[in-house]
Amino acid sequence: MAEQRTGAARELSGARIAVVGASGALGSLLVAELAGRGARLLVVGRDADRLAALTGTPVVADLGDARAGDAVAAAAREHLGGLDGLVNAAGVVAFGSLVETPDEVVEELFLTNVVGPLFLLRRVLPLLEESQGFVVQLSAVVAEQPLPRMAAYSASKAALSAATTALRTELRRSRVDVVDVRPPHTETGLAGRPLSGAAPRLPAGKDPAEVARRIVDAIAAGEHDLGADAFG
Repeated sequence: MAEQRTGAARELSGARIAVVGASGALGSLLVAELAGRGARLLVVGRDADRLAALTGTPVVADLGDARAGDAVAAAAREHLGGLDGLVNAAGVVAFGSLVETPDEVVEELFLTNVVGPLFLLRRVLPLLEESQGFVVQLSAVVAEQPLPRMAAYSASKAALSAATTALRTELRRSRVDVVDVRPPHTETGLAGRPLSGAAPRLPAGKDPAEVARRIVDAIAAGEHDLGADAFG
């Protein structure tokens, strides 16, 4: 089993946390789990109606737009007085051989799964450094085990995981915890909504509610690295 690196435990009651991709299947469950533990939330996503149904202050923003981070930082200051944590649960997927994958799909995979999260972090890190907070990036098992007919998707998730690992060391002096989460296939419905291609036959995935609970448990316990085997 992979090493479970652990820092200081965190109190979630009253913690000021932004959840990006909050209107998605896993994002909304993370919102519910965090709210149930008393966190004060910003819920960030593109669908205003879905965000309005969640617990927390809605921030309508597109992760692929560099200005999204400015909107999140401004909302955190205005509504929460700062920020203690950022959970990025946004992501897109595509299937098919690389030669069959359109250029614009490769671009969208990297924009949403890698470039957008880095744009966002550049703008909210000053707030997290002030609070000595935390960042959680949801990558995927394909960062560990790249799969054929998912080359671009696997590469985008591996890139996010690599950036997260580097930032963990880069931000050590600032005492900002950085958590890399690489869950196994989870029944969120994302595989049925690819940017292109069709999903291969996949084994039954994990229960997304259990995955969300495990991630929030890890935040509370101060864990830094959750590979696929951390989910049982």
